[in-house]
Amino acid sequence: MSTTGLLENVFPAVAEIPEQYRLGEVIEQREYLVNGALQIWEGPLASVRSPIFLSTQNGDEPVVLGSTPQLDAETALIALDAAVKAYDNGHGAWPLMRVAERIQHVEAFLARMRVQRDAVVKLLMWEIGKNLKDSEKEFDRTCDYIVDTINALKKLDRRSSRFELEQDTLGQIRRVPMGVTLCMGPYNYPLNETFTTLIPALIMGNTVVFKPAKFGVLLIRPLLEAFRDSFPAGVINVIYGSGRETVSALMASGKVDIFAFIGTNKGASALKKLHPKPHRLRAVLGLDAKNPGIVLPEVDLDNAVSEAVTGSLSFNGQRCTALKILFVHEDVADAFVSKFNSKVAVLKPGMPWESGVSLTPLPEPGKTDYLTSLVEDAVAKGAKVVNEGGGSTRESFFYPAVLYPVSADMRVYQEEQFGPVVPIVPYRDLETVIDYVLDSDFGQQLSIFGTNAAQVGRLVDAFANQVGRINLNAQCQRGPDSFPFNGRKNSAEGTLSVDDALRVFSIRTLVATKFQESNKALISEIIRNRESSFLTTDYIF
Repeated sequence: MSTTGLLENVFPAVAEIPEQYRLGEVIEQREYLVNGALQIWEGPLASVRSPIFLSTQNGDEPVVLGSTPQLDAETALIALDAAVKAYDNGHGAWPLMRVAERIQHVEAFLARMRVQRDAVVKLLMWEIGKNLKDSEKEFDRTCDYIVDTINALKKLDRRSSRFELEQDTLGQIRRVPMGVTLCMGPYNYPLNETFTTLIPALIMGNTVVFKPAKFGVLLIRPLLEAFRDSFPAGVINVIYGSGRETVSALMASGKVDIFAFIGTNKGASALKKLHPKPHRLRAVLGLDAKNPGIVLPEVDLDNAVSEAVTGSLSFNGQRCTALKILFVHEDVADAFVSKFNSKVAVLKPGMPWESGVSLTPLPEPGKTDYLTSLVEDAVAKGAKVVNEGGGSTRESFFYPAVLYPVSADMRVYQEEQFGPVVPIVPYRDLETVIDYVLDSDFGQQLSIFGTNAAQVGRLVDAFANQVGRINLNAQCQRGPDSFPFNGRKNSAEGTLSVDDALRVFSIRTLVATKFQESNKALISEIIRNRESSFLTTDYIF
């Protein structure tokens, strides 16, 4: 599809960029972190391009932000060996360290991280096209998550400091680390989503090999020194390069104990199959989703439209929790579509740093072509692009396309578009919607919009065993972080929230003895003389 006036001046000239958001020199990054030292890579580099283009006399020109180390499998395995050595079968200084001391290390990292806020926020905008407000929110929410994780661990440790007596058996139960974690995050939340696995893994005493997301990779660079200085050698190792070469080698080694991955279910499945000891591997996965929004005939239409627009188009729809398909009852479909288009029309396209901007360029190469192919397929099979300018493109920019009426034979009905294409399906019978959810390969979340208690209650019961979260008259979302974040089918493995993450990156271990005087005396002496890091009644305030 061609460019329209909507996108005619969307890309700026250099002089139009505010001084505080302009790029400095191109970043040639050769540093990577292994065994407590910043290593220098002398091999090939991978170019990092921005989704933002610059308007010049020669037309739109791409922006090269810099480059990162294209590490090979051999180097990745050296990083893994550093993590294995630091864990030392659970005998390393980090896994044996008292909880209060590990917390101090994480707090030291957080203090260093906060200093880098402006640098990270700027790179979030330039690397993945996230607007200023959301980039700042991602950074601040990540810091808040670290604070909440620390507080949750203190609470967990306080509960674990007591002894329990059951059936003449005295015991103390504590959570202990599991080993070496391979941590990989997604490009849409390269800081926040990554740290929701990375920080719990570290604070519970595991050692980590961390590979940044494929886009949003340079923004980790300002944090490398903080990682280096805040944790013992080998506890956190940061590598770069092609996942096909580096990550495949790590998994095939059999030395990874926890696989923390946020991406596609196909990618996760392929990597898990490489591990030679599958029963040793714990997987913590956030995967694909095709979250439906269901609009009932009795509904607060203004609220449903407002939530659906935000739910389907926040960060251009590039969220696993986005509403990816909307089922609207035919009695209210025309009114819904009209109001929806009016809301979309006022969303401002532009550059991430511009005030009030909602729509920004897409970071994935080839994404606009893919989205265009979905729209063309739907139109060829009877749908229409019902919003003005919908589907218009300019380089990395794709103006939202609202498709109506969408039917089951269209690709967009099943495929997760992960972008600003909004399929709207009219329905008459609720069984149509129920069957869609039951038959779907995915089961993360869904939203129900309605005011009829009987209908809403019926759907809650129909879907409670199908998805991880049901949202009533609200868009799908992850937060608050104290709530469980999970999914069924091909959408997730394991549960993430502040408390759940501490559990998923650890295992309960019990020390028990018969309740008799000699054993009580032995345990008392161990505690009094601080002979054990595990057996302790230390209380963290």
